[in-house]
Amino acid sequence: MAGASEQHNLIAGNIFGELREQLKSGSCRAYTSDMRVRVRSNGLYTYPDVIVVCGEPQFEDKEVDTLVNPTVLGEVLSRTTERYDRIAKTTYYRTIDSLAEHLLVAQDEIRVEQYIRQADGQWLMLEFLTRDAVVDLPSIGCTLKLSEVYDRIVFGEARRVTR
Repeated sequence: MAGASEQHNLIAGNIFGELREQLKSGSCRAYTSDMRVRVRSNGLYTYPDVIVVCGEPQFEDKEVDTLVNPTVLGEVLSRTTERYDRIAKTTYYRTIDSLAEHLLVAQDEIRVEQYIRQADGQWLMLEFLTRDAVVDLPSIGCTLKLSEVYDRIVFGEARRVTR
């Protein structure tokens, strides 16, 4: 969705930057929210905030603008999209065979929910709530320090607003 808040943009950029740096020399690559993802099971097209693909990226067609094999998807939650991201998108994303991990990242508090596909197909949820927490992303061999995810983020009334 175009027109996200400063907090949303900073958090998504922080995640992308951290992952891009860690993935530089490997077989995985990170994409920003301008890369579309197709959920084949229901035909949904979506623009996750951060996408990681390992191995050869597979695209829907020769336009090379719609990925069909993400390994990790990250969504930064906002008040207007949280319900849809949390319920509908999460349900749809879990039907993507290549998806190993899914992150839901709050923008109004320190909170990252990590969903990891288990060998039996079930999803394990881990929650991280402190700035010193570190999210291990085993599917791509990366880590996300919440101090970096929330770098330059100010919560609540301390945020500066000019009119």
